[in-house]
Amino acid sequence: MARVTVQDAKTHLSRLLRRVEAGEEVVISRGKTPVARMIPYDEPAPTGRVFGAARGLYAEPPNDAFSALTVDEMEGWE
Repeated sequence: MARVTVQDAKTHLSRLLRRVEAGEEVVISRGKTPVARMIPYDEPAPTGRVFGAARGLYAEPPNDAFSALTVDEMEGWE
């Protein structure tokens, strides 16, 4: 793991990026204090989720499913 100062990172950014692309980690420090770590980018794995993929798999709710409850039904919730 390479350690460089902020000034060196600004001056040699392209060179540092090539090292990171090759798999090396680079720590950027402000003085002696590490403040950032450059690591190779890893593309996240696709989740396999597709919007609307379950459409049509479930029965439609009845038309009165969201209608107001009767007084007796309301009392059951209290």
